[in-house]
Amino acid sequence: QGQLVESGGGLVQPGGSLRLSCAASGFTFSSYTMRWYRQAPGKERELVAAITSAGDNTYAADSVKGRFTVSRDNAKNTMYLQMNSLKPEDTAVYYCHAPTLNYWGQGTQVTVSS
Repeated sequence: QGQLVESGGGLVQPGGSLRLSCAASGFTFSSYTMRWYRQAPGKERELVAAITSAGDNTYAADSVKGRFTVSRDNAKNTMYLQMNSLKPEDTAVYYCHAPTLNYWGQGTQVTVSS
């Protein structure tokens, strides 16, 4: 059974940056497209970013385009989300997801507040 573990969340001021990590184990990470989702209180979970298995194609939601960058290191079985110019509306629990296998991480809290 595969496992995904997110880390890197925390409290940051508006305009600040964070880098989230998603460590994968128990499956061939390099073979699968991966995604980042987020869920704010009282809102539905939304897709934030995605990256293909080789990392040669990425997607970012309009709400984060130009501020967030998804990347991966297949040698380390890890996906990243670099978040810059953070806004209060980015506050949410961030989850990594392997859609083909339907694996989810436990989530990491990101809070943007002064």
